[in-house]
Formats: sequence, C-alpha cells, structure tokens
Amino acid sequence: MGNAVVRPYQDADLEGAAAALVAVHATDGYPVEGVTDPEAWIRSADVRAAWVGDLDGKIVGHVSVMRPRGEDAVTLWVEQSGDDERHVAVLARLFVLQEARQHALGAQLMQAATSWAQEQGIRLVLDVMAKDAAAIRLYQRLGWTKIGEAAHPYGEGQLMDAICFVAPAA
Repeated sequence: MGNAVVRPYQDADLEGAAAALVAVHATDGYPVEGVTDPEAWIRSADVRAAWVGDLDGKIVGHVSVMRPRGEDAVTLWVEQSGDDERHVAVLARLFVLQEARQHALGAQLMQAATSWAQEQGIRLVLDVMAKDAAAIRLYQRLGWTKIGEAAHPYGEGQLMDAICFVAPAA
C-alpha cells in the first residue's frame, strides 16, 4: 500500500469511515463515545465539513469541522480571545488506522481542516483526552496551543481528563 490522499468526505465514504472508526477504537480506545453507532457519529448534523484519508482506495482516516455545541475548548477560547463563538468551530472525529499512520495522514487531515477554516474566517479548537499522548504530540508539532484543561463527559455520567487546544493563527 502506498498511494495516500486526503480528500473531501463523500456520502459513499460513510461505510468505510465507520469501519475505520470501529477499528481505531479497538486499537486506541478512541473515541470514548460514538462506536455504538459509528455512522450516526460520523454524519452528525453538526458537521460543517469533513475529509477522509484514502489509502489505495480504502478509507483509513477521517476528520470533521463541527459547529460548537458547548465544548469546553470553545468556551475557553472565547473567554481568552474575546472572539465571537460564530467565528469558532471544533476540529473533531480525527482518526487514522494504525497501519496507515506512517503516511502522515493525521497531519494531512488536520491541514485540510485548518485550511478550510482559515478560508472561512473560523478559528478551530479541539479537546483531546489526556491519555492520547500521540495525538497531543501531533497537535503540538503542528503548532496548536494548549488553552486549558477540562473534564470530557461521555457515556452515562463518566468523565475523562481532556486538554483543550486552539489552532495556530492564520
């Protein structure tokens, strides 16, 4: 396998993206929610734009830009920057199959989302579970800045420590 591309998500990608999500959850424990109905999680009505990583015709990764829904990262950024929430979106649902990670698709997916957001005049934020050290290293390497910490709610009243980041300025 060797021909890796990042391209805009299409409806025909849903089944492959859902299968990749379930596989990533099995290897990495990410995400902490969404795997009981991966197709609904990926095609959420809050998605503004999305991209997939395609390796030799197989969907091996995904990322979305989401409308804010009260996330701690959004609140922290609005408080710290004075920006209006209408100019903020959430980078979310980023995952890449373990066997495809040597192709730098995580960074490419993030760059696609970041470029789109900059064209829209939107600043991206995200939260990442503190346990996901590889993801945190990726965000830092790409110039994202830590803006705070939060407790990410999931499941039935469960909480997990999370770190909030903001994308580099355009």
